[in-house]
Amino acid sequence: MGWIGLIFLGAVIGAAGWWLHPLRRAGRVGGGAAGRIWTAIPAGILAIVVARMFGNIIDLYHDGETLEWLVCSLFALVVVTLTVALAARR
Repeated sequence: MGWIGLIFLGAVIGAAGWWLHPLRRAGRVGGGAAGRIWTAIPAGILAIVVARMFGNIIDLYHDGETLEWLVCSLFALVVVTLTVALAARR
């Protein structure tokens, strides 16, 4: 997976995670900057990049492997969920 694929996957996971989060749908996320989609998308992109670099550093996977997609996607989903949840608690 190249860098363009990483950015696209992170943006999609960030937007989907923000849109599907139960606290956002319940209306608990405020209108501030932390509650907007523009916080979730960069969180997803940053999480994907960090997961890929960390996996390559500890030699967990190599570029393009199936495990890379799974680990990066799950880590980004967790980070976006925590970002939206913390924004809803403010």
